[in-house]
Amino acid sequence: MVDHRFCLFCKSIGNFKKTQCFVKQVLLVFIGGGLGSAFRYLISNISFLHISKLPFQTFISNIVGCLIFGLIMGWAIKNNQMNSPQTLLLATGFCGGLTTFSTFAFENIELIKSGDLYNFLIYTLFSIVVSFVAIISGMQIIKQFT
Repeated sequence: MVDHRFCLFCKSIGNFKKTQCFVKQVLLVFIGGGLGSAFRYLISNISFLHISKLPFQTFISNIVGCLIFGLIMGWAIKNNQMNSPQTLLLATGFCGGLTTFSTFAFENIELIKSGDLYNFLIYTLFSIVVSFVAIISGMQIIKQFT
């Protein structure tokens, strides 16, 4: 067990009862991310989803991740629990491991709800285009040097 009196990651050394340790937060995200990644891997191996050239496994992972993320964030916002251990484990960790699309969708919904359609369009277009460019660039770099 970590002695938090000497923990370099604690936000407020000496305030042990009110402080959530950064190390604990990282471990929650780590565990949730591992579980989410394993779940995504299981989904990717469901044979009946290999019915066409479309990536149904990724689509299902993204949609399931968005649904779970929406449920968790809805609960966290309603109950003022945005930084709770459950939110870190499940939303940041599990859904982050399952998909980053859930966060992308949530951020876009927040932009739409705030009426910021300009930034919604810019963020969406840039995210999609730059993601494609990054993947193509990474593949080209590997192809070039191997």
